[in-house]
Amino acid sequence: MGRFASTASLYEHLRPPYPPEFFRSVAKKLGLSKRCGLIDLGTGPGLLALGFAPYVGRIVGVDPEPAMLDAARRAAASTGYVLKLIEGKAETLSPNTGSFDVVTIGRALHWMDRDQTLALFDRLVARDGAIAICASFSAADGRNPWLDGYNEARRRWSPAQLWEEAGRGTRTHRDLPAFFRGSSFQRAELVTVETSHAVSVQDLARRTLTYSLSSPDAVGEHVEAMLRDVEECLASFNRNGVIAETIVSTAQIVTR
Repeated sequence: MGRFASTASLYEHLRPPYPPEFFRSVAKKLGLSKRCGLIDLGTGPGLLALGFAPYVGRIVGVDPEPAMLDAARRAAASTGYVLKLIEGKAETLSPNTGSFDVVTIGRALHWMDRDQTLALFDRLVARDGAIAICASFSAADGRNPWLDGYNEARRRWSPAQLWEEAGRGTRTHRDLPAFFRGSSFQRAELVTVETSHAVSVQDLARRTLTYSLSSPDAVGEHVEAMLRDVEECLASFNRNGVIAETIVSTAQIVTR
């Protein structure tokens, strides 16, 4: 069972959401249509795949975690879209998978082997296709004044070794120019959509459980103590049980 198995039931509902205008903006930028096929690598519960479903004709999701694929399967059934799901790491996809007009990746690129992933892109991305590396996160520029304390509380209860491993393993993968250097791909454009919403204190605290470094599997018997600690850090920002959050959703478009 993988690191995200214990987060699957919470991930879809508690992570910073991709708003509808994000999908519209990216679809317009890429010129998507029902003639297009899209594959989402590291699909998790299918948030990106199903978000783009109204704009393409074929969607495929790939993930190594069976619990995440079960969540994606349920989400697809509730929307009525046909989502083909493949269990396994993206780097081991069969050459028979074919090519796609759009390859999307959410919070997964830092888990993927660089050389194998670049080779995969060469055969997976259609001639005039694109890669969209997407993220949705709490704005870290001061508009969410509770964020620093929130992250510090989460870190207090996470095994230090996991944070050290994450730091060593993600730096080059999050530096896209470095990741794609020497390949046939380069970053072309950045699409950014900002939204605000109100999130309950309880849901914001429980969001910590959707991250691999503070998942129930990582924190173990300290889950309830961590949640209490996080809620205490949020208390001064609590307005009738909710907290205002500004979310930034981005798509880094990469083309040949």
